[in-house]
Amino acid sequence: MAVERNTIDLAGFNHEAVLPYELRVQDFQMAMQDIYDFYYDVNSFLLRKGLLRLDDMLRPAIMSGVLSDMLTASLARHSRALAENRYFNGHPDLVVQGVYPGNSVKAGTEGIEVKTTRKAGGAVDTHGARNQWMCVFVYDVDNSTEPACERRPTTFTEVYLGSVTVDDFRRNQRGELGTRTATLHRDGVQKLRTNWIYRSQS
Repeated sequence: MAVERNTIDLAGFNHEAVLPYELRVQDFQMAMQDIYDFYYDVNSFLLRKGLLRLDDMLRPAIMSGVLSDMLTASLARHSRALAENRYFNGHPDLVVQGVYPGNSVKAGTEGIEVKTTRKAGGAVDTHGARNQWMCVFVYDVDNSTEPACERRPTTFTEVYLGSVTVDDFRRNQRGELGTRTATLHRDGVQKLRTNWIYRSQS
């Protein structure tokens, strides 16, 4: 039983996109390929043991969290000017190196927030409306093909990076036990989509 090794569709990158903080298209390419390689290595091991793929083990919310953390770390490693925010649960996920002591800040303005979602188009919930650079990776997980050994590997389908403001968000209603969230409204999402980084051509 073999795992398919995924590769980035190089034709899908927008080389005209506006990239802040000295970012390069290649930084996104390498970060995404890092994820593909990780899942290939881990899933190859799991299937040899007769276990499920990692993609099938993780609940959607956990999967998104794992991908966000891994992409943040990988972008920090490949980029020239950004580092991981060392403040636990701090904002943004990536900060400009040297701006904050120890690259650690609870709520900073210089950097990029990284989000992942399965929703086409990049609409994603956040913990609050902010003026920020926000990067959204859209991915697809095949959890339905049978037999399971023939499922396609997790694939990035879209990547967006936009400078958004508080006014670009709508506040979501909070349930009795829920945490208040904010989501880009229609015009805000359109603003984000205008500066697309990647769209899979396959």
